[in-house]
Amino acid sequence: MADVRQTRAGAVSPVAHASAHAEHAHHPRQQHHFYSMEQQLEASILGMWIFLVTEIMFFGGLFMAYLVYRHMYPLAWTESSHELNVILGGTNTAVLICSSLTMVLAVRSAQIGSRKGQIVNLILTIMLGSTFLVIKYFEYKAKFEHGLVPGPHFDPHELLPNGSLVPLALPQGSQIFFSLYFIMTGIHALHMVVGIGLMLVMLVFAWQGRFTPDYYNPIEVSGLYWHFVDIVWIFLFPLLYLLGYHFGV
Repeated sequence: MADVRQTRAGAVSPVAHASAHAEHAHHPRQQHHFYSMEQQLEASILGMWIFLVTEIMFFGGLFMAYLVYRHMYPLAWTESSHELNVILGGTNTAVLICSSLTMVLAVRSAQIGSRKGQIVNLILTIMLGSTFLVIKYFEYKAKFEHGLVPGPHFDPHELLPNGSLVPLALPQGSQIFFSLYFIMTGIHALHMVVGIGLMLVMLVFAWQGRFTPDYYNPIEVSGLYWHFVDIVWIFLFPLLYLLGYHFGV
């Protein structure tokens, strides 16, 4: 039977007109090139995953450099790792894990239409991300004070207590270690700044009541980015901070 029923005079019947209108009606947030809100959400998530794959390849190169130089300078890597503050690094790890939880709760609040839940959990996520950056600032500050910043003022004697003689390979290996430390954690911190910026935008949207159970694409894809940044730190923490403990020295 044809979808559009016509009268003998050739006019479209009211029933057929209403049916055709319903087929073409769509959510006000739905873009014209998507058939449904579900397809739009899937496309948004796929796009974010493609972007995150490029980020994985980027960090993968840094991790590969870390592995190569760690094999070349095992002593320098171990001694340099002892100069990192495990307590602050562990605290930051716990902070980011908690921020992932609040991010999940913010997305869930959007899915069930809880505006208050979105706002509260987004604020908590922003606060936890900011806490991470503050702790990282004090870590960087300590490295500058102890002469452990690669460059002309790098002081490898800080790595060995009681004025011990510095092995020939230690200064070079240590500078490479701290160069990778500042590059990897610095780029990660930059991603965290971007993530906080995204959360501020999501907070404004949540405050305006834009997210509903049938439209929460932006907050979900932003959550994927936030979780990626957290996972990168989960790898950085043991590789940089726990290396000396791994070798039992």
